[in-house]
Amino acid sequence: MGESLSSLPVSTRLRRIAEMARDDGRVFTSLVHLIDVPLLRASFARLRKKVSAGIDGRTKEEYSEDLESNLADLHLRLREKRYRATPARRVRIAKESGGERVLSIPALEDKIVQGAASLLLQSIYEPVFYGFSYGFRQGRSPHEALEALWRELQRMGGGWIIDADIHGYFDHVPHGQLKEVLQRRVNDGGLLRLIGKWLKTGCVEGGMAFHPETGVPQGGVISPVLSNIYLHEVLDDWYAREVRPRLRGRSFLIRFADDFLICCELEHDARRVLDVLAKRLAVYGLQLHPEKTRLLCFKRPPREGGSGGKGTFEFLGFTHHWGRSRRGKWTVQRRTSARRSSRALSALEEWCKRNRHLPLHEQSQRLSLKLLGHYSYFGIKGNYACLRRFYRRCQRLWHKWLSRRGGRRLTWPRLKATKSFQRLPRPRLVHSRIQLALSGQ
Repeated sequence: MGESLSSLPVSTRLRRIAEMARDDGRVFTSLVHLIDVPLLRASFARLRKKVSAGIDGRTKEEYSEDLESNLADLHLRLREKRYRATPARRVRIAKESGGERVLSIPALEDKIVQGAASLLLQSIYEPVFYGFSYGFRQGRSPHEALEALWRELQRMGGGWIIDADIHGYFDHVPHGQLKEVLQRRVNDGGLLRLIGKWLKTGCVEGGMAFHPETGVPQGGVISPVLSNIYLHEVLDDWYAREVRPRLRGRSFLIRFADDFLICCELEHDARRVLDVLAKRLAVYGLQLHPEKTRLLCFKRPPREGGSGGKGTFEFLGFTHHWGRSRRGKWTVQRRTSARRSSRALSALEEWCKRNRHLPLHEQSQRLSLKLLGHYSYFGIKGNYACLRRFYRRCQRLWHKWLSRRGGRRLTWPRLKATKSFQRLPRPRLVHSRIQLALSGQ
């Protein structure tokens, strides 16, 4: 396989691997030598232009000044087994639910090699991943996951939903069991040793080194595909092969990374699944969050009378609930979750506060980009009212901090009359079911 593949263009090579991977029983034993200069070059090209620098401070722009020479040297070190993984730079960001999320930013060359290995793993596992898995997969988006969830709920008329949360998933994946899962499809010692280096090299924060014994570091280029492979084994394949065939009623699973929902037509089925789900995760070193995991009834209300139902749940930043359509029929509706809206407004207010002394036109341009970014995610059908509230709140927050600048006070009528204010983009719906269908749904 190696001699025939290594001479092919990268895209053809990956496509051939994907074709061979359609055989469920195939085990790949010779892969690491495919991480050559062309594959490293393809991995480098996939990095964002302003990718964050690791502990070495090396940037993509600096590396590209002598790209071919740098990639040739990196490949030589890989081939002669002189490549050493560099500890990642640890940073912390606030979580919407409180607390902090720890990110590990690898050095640039580690990103390049991880990206090359990730391309190989994606080619092997994409053919066997299930259609209800949407996170970290090429050509798939959270909006497609939301649309699939909407369609299934409409088709079943709702049901009993297991709103599950895996407690600190990325921090608790056992390295030994992850390796065992990988070896069932990828039994290449060289590639497995590389993955082991990235998992064990640790990170540095404030001059102190940390070497976690479990987890896949968030921020690593290869972490998304590794987390997907592990949950495919732990959850997806188990649900499709063992759980769903044994249920009395209809059921479906929607997963985006480690966020997932299981909906069952019958309460009895849902309670059985929730019970065995905790045991299944425990076998693989994971556990459900006791406070964030719940079972709720989310059935369509009666046609005549009744209310929209008190059962609501959040998924991928949206609160889902039953409501009346314009024709008076019950339908699943989505609105921006209160937590996501509050977090976005807090960040926006902090920006207005820090940048209130910039020229008005410059502030308007930057705010416009922030609004467009908000619309691009939350601009789905039925969520216009939330977008409009966010837009108006943005206007008021901007005026609040502009009015606190020194000099002549800027009144609300004066601000509204400026071209900078009028150029702020109004709310718009970006995603529609027709667009998602054309994208491959």
